[in-house]
Amino acid sequence: MTHTTHSAHPLVRLSHTNLESFAAATGLHPEMVRRLVALGLIEASRDSAGDLCIPLSQVSAVARMRRLRAGLALNYASLGLVMDLLDRIAELEAALRSRSRTTGGTTWTPTA
Repeated sequence: MTHTTHSAHPLVRLSHTNLESFAAATGLHPEMVRRLVALGLIEASRDSAGDLCIPLSQVSAVARMRRLRAGLALNYASLGLVMDLLDRIAELEAALRSRSRTTGGTTWTPTA
């Protein structure tokens, strides 16, 4: 896996970063990042040295968590459940839109 701090080519888009870079990008303390990974709220893997490698896509996941915590005052256990439900709703809506396009049917949302 590639770390942002070890890139040989500056024009190469990186898909993963290390713990410290991710923490800096999100404004989280590295220990909080570790805790979110342990809770399954942030995806991560380990590199050959055993260090955390975190997909850069998880920066937006952290922003989403912050919005949910601020707007709904959710604890971390609830946060995981709400995020899973929101993801499932998005999947179902996408499937419905796709089905509607292929069958020529109407969407489930009423039109005014």
